[in-house]
Amino acid sequence: MSRTRILVVDDNVEILDHVSELLGADYDIIGKVEDGAFVFAEVARLKPNLIVLDISLGDRSGIEICRQLREQGYAGEIVFLTVHEDPDFVSAAIGAGGRGYVIKSRMTVDLDLAVKAALLHRVFVSHPLQQQ
Repeated sequence: MSRTRILVVDDNVEILDHVSELLGADYDIIGKVEDGAFVFAEVARLKPNLIVLDISLGDRSGIEICRQLREQGYAGEIVFLTVHEDPDFVSAAIGAGGRGYVIKSRMTVDLDLAVKAALLHRVFVSHPLQQQ
C-alpha cells in the first residue's frame, strides 16, 4: 500500500516546516508551496492525495483556491490549517469542499487527526469550533 502524498500550502515557511515534521513520518510530503499563485500548477504536477491549505495566503484566499480546485476536478482531500477561529470560516471552508479545519494553535494535536479523518472521508474540526 502506498503512502498518502501531501502538498502543504502556507505563506509561512516555519509552518511549512512544522507541518512536514508533524506529518512526515506517516505520510509523503511531496511539496511545499508558499505562494497561492503556484498551487494549481503544483497540484497538476505533483497530484497529491491530500492538501493542507492555509486560508490566508497574502492576497489569495485558501477557501477560494479550494473552490477552484474542486471546479477543476481535484478529487483529493483538503484540510485547512488556519489562525481563524470563526464558525463562519469553518462553514465557508467545508462548503468550498474542505474536509478538515484545524486551528494552528492546535495543529500539534489536531492535524494528524484531521488528515486521518479526511482520508476516511469524514469531516474534522478543531475542538473550539466543533458544533454541538
